[in-house]
Amino acid sequence: MMLEQDTGLSLAIAQIVQRLKGSSLHSQLERQARGSLHKPEIKLESLKEDIKEFLKTSGWEKRLQNAVYSELNVFPSPCHPAAPPEHIKEPLVYMRKAQGSWEKRILKSLNSMCTELSIPLARKRPIGEQKELLNKWNEMGTDEPDLTLFRPVYAPKDFLEVLMNLRNPNYENGDQPSFRNHLGLIQVPLKVKDIPELKDYFSELGLNTGQLGIDDSTQVPPELFENEHVRVGQTVLTEQDSAAAQQYVRQGCPTALRAELWALILNISNQPEDILYYEQLKSSVIQHDLLVDSLIYKDVKLTASNDDYYFVFEDYLYQVLLCFSRDTSVLEHFSYNSATPPKSYIRGKLGMEEYAVFYPPNGVIPFHGFSMYVAPLCFLYHEPSKLYQIFREMYVRFFFRLHSISSHPSGIVSLCLLFETLLQTHLPQLFYHLREIGAQPLRISFKWMVRAFSGYLATDQLLLLWDRILGYNSLEILAVLAAAVFAFRAVNLMEVTSLAAAEAVLADLSTLKVMPLLQIFLFATVT
Repeated sequence: MMLEQDTGLSLAIAQIVQRLKGSSLHSQLERQARGSLHKPEIKLESLKEDIKEFLKTSGWEKRLQNAVYSELNVFPSPCHPAAPPEHIKEPLVYMRKAQGSWEKRILKSLNSMCTELSIPLARKRPIGEQKELLNKWNEMGTDEPDLTLFRPVYAPKDFLEVLMNLRNPNYENGDQPSFRNHLGLIQVPLKVKDIPELKDYFSELGLNTGQLGIDDSTQVPPELFENEHVRVGQTVLTEQDSAAAQQYVRQGCPTALRAELWALILNISNQPEDILYYEQLKSSVIQHDLLVDSLIYKDVKLTASNDDYYFVFEDYLYQVLLCFSRDTSVLEHFSYNSATPPKSYIRGKLGMEEYAVFYPPNGVIPFHGFSMYVAPLCFLYHEPSKLYQIFREMYVRFFFRLHSISSHPSGIVSLCLLFETLLQTHLPQLFYHLREIGAQPLRISFKWMVRAFSGYLATDQLLLLWDRILGYNSLEILAVLAAAVFAFRAVNLMEVTSLAAAEAVLADLSTLKVMPLLQIFLFATVT
């Protein structure tokens, strides 16, 4: 057993070393080490130890630690050395097949829109158009292109229909209702946490731990806890320690420190080369027009532009999302994402693999509501390149899991199953009542979870929720909150007699306080 653990550890180390070798951090470390050779404290007879000591005292060791920690958080732990790459993407074959056929549907929808509207997937902009776009780059929201003919490639409810039809072919689950049948919409057998396991996992959210987002802490006056929490937060930032920051935000981030703490956890430092990279993406947007640009415009107009909190950030959203669609570094996350980037062919070369290109260049086709992943971040970051990097990192760590089919515990299938299981176990009467009147709870909560509650909660509450996503490196809290909302409105929901009435009861979540709901559901409910 120990031998297996050692092998796994050495595999993980080899994988991280390999990934960091190509990074700018590696070249910076080399440059620093070379530069240190001229210092008097570096002796030839103890060269290795002296350089190590120099890197430690000059803060470079901490940067390396943060980079390693970031890799550990993002990349899956190595499987068996002989495991094929598709097994790392998704171990269950039926999930891989379902994801594959869903991708075909999305691509078909995109291609048919292309054909109907006689618009190419990509075209080079004429010089005049390039200049015009460059001049209005910071006020793209004032532009009113005619998008009436464009439609979102898919909306969350279309995706839910696909998840409802998922079945494990090895699992005997006949049409006859039996004790084995799950009464919810998700019919696949995945392991999800029960309440005792969730209590243990989210132990820092307990009733006896100080929290930001709760006004009436029992033991300690709130302002005392807040002052101390801010002081600790400042120390964490001074130390520049990603692991400490991740532990710290489990109790919530003080508003003034949140932007810096999130950047530290995500290991984003906005170096000059990062700003340059963003500028290169911007010039790609200026030079070429993609069909997905119109989908992004349409999505922002349909969602964020109509939102009381986010309409002011319309220009930022265009900038970030247009650059994101051109960013080929996003393709890396497909090594651990069950999805595969869609391909298109250069005109006239259909089916010839050597003429295949990823489309869009980042491999991600936006869907209805996609811009809401970016909108809340605009409250924290006002510098476009920093905002862009934070969003990209949030996407490749978390958000991609909300729109791809996988068996991962933070994947949308597991979140749906966790939500339904929690409701069925702890509010069986409510669950059965809603099911009987044709208002399956998941039909209402699915859109909340797919968007990570963005656009549904008040922004201060949403940021407190996202603190915990970053703190636990997990999206499971979304399913717990969705169940907690149903528990909170249970009395009203027991009175309704239709899906429309149930939706009306849950239409406005903007007055809800996230932390009390989570605490009551997890820690104050008798189990």
